[in-house]
Amino acid sequence: MSQIRRSSLRKRFHQGLRRMFSSLPKPMRFAIYRRMVDCDPSPSERLELKVADTQEELDACFRILHDAYVGSGFMKPDPSGLRVTVYHALPTTTTLCAKYDGVVVGTISMVREGVFGFPLQSVFDLEGVRAKGGKIAEISALAVAPAFRKTGGAILFPLMKFMHQYCTEYFDTRHLVIAVNPDKIELYEALLFFRRLKEQTVAEYDFANGAPAVGATLDLHEADALFERHYRGRKPVKNLHHYFFRHRLPNIRLPERRFHTTNDPVMTPALLDHFFNRVVPVFAQMDDRKKALLWSVYREDAQFRSVLPMLSGGGQDLGRSLRQYPRYSIRCPGHLDIRAANDSEMGHFDLDVIEVSAHGFQAECDHELPLQVDGTVEIELGHSETAHVTARAVRRKDTEQGSFYGFRIDEPDRHWRSFVSTLEMGITSKDLAA
Repeated sequence: MSQIRRSSLRKRFHQGLRRMFSSLPKPMRFAIYRRMVDCDPSPSERLELKVADTQEELDACFRILHDAYVGSGFMKPDPSGLRVTVYHALPTTTTLCAKYDGVVVGTISMVREGVFGFPLQSVFDLEGVRAKGGKIAEISALAVAPAFRKTGGAILFPLMKFMHQYCTEYFDTRHLVIAVNPDKIELYEALLFFRRLKEQTVAEYDFANGAPAVGATLDLHEADALFERHYRGRKPVKNLHHYFFRHRLPNIRLPERRFHTTNDPVMTPALLDHFFNRVVPVFAQMDDRKKALLWSVYREDAQFRSVLPMLSGGGQDLGRSLRQYPRYSIRCPGHLDIRAANDSEMGHFDLDVIEVSAHGFQAECDHELPLQVDGTVEIELGHSETAHVTARAVRRKDTEQGSFYGFRIDEPDRHWRSFVSTLEMGITSKDLAA
C-alpha cells in the first residue's frame, strides 16, 4: 500500500511540475528546452549511421517504428509487428538507421514528393511552403529503441544530424515538413525552429490512427542563421548550430553515387514483394488509382511486374494519362551557349539542372533566357561524365526561389542516352553506382 501511495505522490508531483512549466511564458519555456540539449560531438565508434538498404535493416526499422507507434497510440498493433506504409515503397523515400554494435536502435524516414504526394498534405495546406520554391521533404517515422530512449539524445541527435546533412547535401531539399503530436510540437519549435503551418491543430490525423497532430515546417535556407542566433556562445554539447551546420560526424556513412542523382532507392523486386505483399498486405489494400501510379514509377523494369499489384478494373485509363517519358530528380551543374545566325555569341549561361527525362530537362537559371532558341548545353552528369547536347528552352516558370526553364533535347548524345538508360534500368542506388 505504501508503494502505491508513493507512486501516486510522484505522479501528482510530476503533473504539478508540468503545469507549472506550461504556465511559463513561451520564450522562457523555449530557453529552458535549449538548455536541456545534450549533443555529444564525439559519439562512440560503436554507433553507425547509414541508409537502411538491406532486408534485415529495413525489418528492424519497421519493427522499432511499429512498437513506438503502438505505444503512443498512433497505430493499432499489426500481426506482422511492422509499420510499413505505401510511401516506403517509393524510390523518393529514404529510410535512415542508427546501429549500435551492429544492431538497429533508431530510424527516421524522409519522404520526398512522389506520385502519392506527402502523408500530411491530406490535412495540412502546403501552398505557403510551395510558394517559396525548392523541394520539400516530410520527416516521418522517427523512432528509437526503448533501451536507448533515456540516453540523453545519444541516438536521437545523431539521427537528426544525419537527416539534416542528408537532406541538404544529398536529397536536394529546401523545406522540411512534419506532423507531430501537440505535446511534442514545442520541442521542434524551441530546439529546431520549426514554424507551425497556419497555427492549425488537426483533431484526428488518419496517418497516425486518428491522433491529434500539428503541422510545422523549417526552411533550410534560413536555418543556419536561426540556429546561430539562438545557440551562439554555447559550449559544444549545448550548441545545435555548431553540431548541425559546422561539425562532421565520422559515424555517418553517406551513400556513394556515380551520378548527381538526389534519391537513393533501395527497394528491389524481392524487397517490395517481401514487405508489401508477403509480410504486410499494403499493395492488396491500395485502390486502382494508387496501383496505377505505382506502376508508373516502376514500369521501365520488367523485374517488378511480377510483384506489383494488379488493377482490379477501372484503372487502365489512368495509364494513358501518365507521362510518356518518366522524369528523374538530379542536381547537375550545366552551361548553355547560345549563338546568333551569323555565329556570333549571344550569351553564356550557368544552369542548375534539377530534373531529366529521355528528351529534355528542367533547370534553374539566374538570367533571362530566350525561348525557342537552340543552344549548346554541357551538363556534368557525374564526377567524370559529361553530356554535350543541342537544346532549347521551351517554357519558363518564375517562383520566389528563382526562374525555372523546361528544355527540349532533339538529339541526345551518347552520354545522355547512357545516363537516362541507367536511371531507367537502375533498380537501386547500388545499381546506379555500378
